[in-house]
This record gives sequence, structure tokens and C-alpha cells, in this order.
Amino acid sequence: MPGSTGKGRLVQGAFVAPLEIGQGVAYTPAMDRGTFAGGLAFMKMQAAGNDFVVIDSRVPRRGQARDGEVLTPALARAIADRRLGVGCDQLAEMLPAADADLALAFWNADGSRAGACGNATRCVADFAMHERGAGRLSIRTVRGLLAARRLADGRASVNLGPPQTEWQDIPLAREVATLHLPLDGDPVAVGMGNPHCVFLVADAAAVDLATLGQRLEHDPLFPERTNVEFASLSGPDRLRLRVWERGAGVTPACGSGACAAAVAAHLRGLTGRCVTLEMDGGTLQADWSEDGVWLTGPVAHVFDGVLSPAFPGASA
Repeated sequence: MPGSTGKGRLVQGAFVAPLEIGQGVAYTPAMDRGTFAGGLAFMKMQAAGNDFVVIDSRVPRRGQARDGEVLTPALARAIADRRLGVGCDQLAEMLPAADADLALAFWNADGSRAGACGNATRCVADFAMHERGAGRLSIRTVRGLLAARRLADGRASVNLGPPQTEWQDIPLAREVATLHLPLDGDPVAVGMGNPHCVFLVADAAAVDLATLGQRLEHDPLFPERTNVEFASLSGPDRLRLRVWERGAGVTPACGSGACAAAVAAHLRGLTGRCVTLEMDGGTLQADWSEDGVWLTGPVAHVFDGVLSPAFPGASA
């Protein structure tokens, strides 16, 4: 590989490939689809500090008879473990799609399925656009068919679709007013392919996020659990946002949570439809347009690696 030493190193049972710089391309090359000595290849990516492990299952691996998902609840939990695995907030698996450029399936760090993951979608979209030499592409998720594009400044943008504001679509356990939930703090419920409980507060930085987030994630009003956001105005059309992610806990950022907070703030009359969100890990922009909510921000491809065959569930 150009610019590569051809050597790597083992980190917590994963073979980590060296950074490769191609001529005129400031981007890491695609990971080797397949295996290293029988292990499972992956990419580590991040957006605003929200970090992901990405598995490419668009083509069969060596020894696999057919396409299909590799990740399981147990393997997702093992990979996401920050001491015994690679460590991440969520995992994304790229899959073939008949009606899109690719499909994506998402997993939370606790091994549960995630219906949407805005920042992971942007990370994979940016990778795939570089891979194809394209500025746009389409991605099939359980949320629907999502459009992605790269802006002139290099940021990646994904349309996460229209927000869900009806109680049964979010979903909630019973019919209530989603703009004013019957919970302490008067939060707003918004669905972005996954449920969100958004609190609009005077100072998001002062909130005991770990305690409240853990409790609210499991509130009976949310039959599928919920993500929890605390947002405060920091300027015109600008929010300071902190997030507790369902199945992951406190994270530096959350893409779908940024979109949900922007929708909630607009519905409450606090902002316009295009909102800048200052999160613990960086700044994102959510633009509620006629065709859906566009999430925009920087992304980074951190490294490529291969799980050791000895890693539980990582053998081909």
C-alpha cells in the first residue's frame, strides 16, 4: 500500500493498521474486507467525539458462503467494551442494498439494536463517498432511505428524515401530549427513528446528567427506552446540548439527539429551524427542512484494525 510500512501493532487483541497517506488524499484507505489471520476487520471512526466501530459486510468474507450480518448482541457488547475490546459508543455494519448505495445496521454498546445513529451514518457516508469518488449517495436503514452529501467545506451531511411527533410513532406507552410530557421538567418527546426525551433547561452544564439520564432512559412512558437530552439556549438559534444515549450512557455527542433537540426547541418557539448545537465533543448543525432534518458536521476516520481470531466471536 502506498505510503504504508506494511506493519501494524496489536492493541487489546486487535491488529491496528498504520495510517496510510495516499498522493493528494488526506483520508485513510478502505479497510481490507475479509480477515487478518482469520480475524474480523473493522474501522474506528468518530464525529464530535461520538465514536464508532464500523464493520464492512457488503461482500462475503473469506470462508463465508453468503452476505449477511456478522454482528450479534454478544459480539457487539464485546467489541464496544473499552477495556477488553476496541471501545465505542455504537457499532455500524455496512451491508449490501438493492435500492441504495449501501445499507446500515446499528448496535448500541450494550448489545441492543439501534434504530438510528446520525453521527455513525455521517461517518460511513463520508467513507463511502471517498471510496466511490462521489459527493452524494443513498443509505438504506430501518428508518428508511437516507440521502447523504459532502459539503464544499468537507463536512458530511445526512438527511435523517422527518421528525416523529405523534405519541405512537416515537413510541410512547400511552397517548399524551408529546410537546409537554407528564414528567418532571416538562420535556418534549421526539422520534428520529429512535426515541428522544428533550429537556429545555436554563443551564445544561449544571444538570446531573448521569443520574437523571440513567433513570429517565428506563421510564415506563418509553416502552423501548429512550435517549435523554438537556438543552439550553446559548445564543440565537444556538443550543448547548448534553446527551445520555440509550444503551451507551453519557456520550460527547449524539447526532439524532442533536436533531431531536433542534426540533423540540423550534416547536417550543425558542429557535428557528436551523440550529447550531454545542456538544461536549464538538459542534453540529441540524436543519429541519421540508424533506427532513439534515445533520451536518465534521467526521474522522481514526484507524483500521482486525480483531484477533481469539477475540470472542471474531473468527471468520
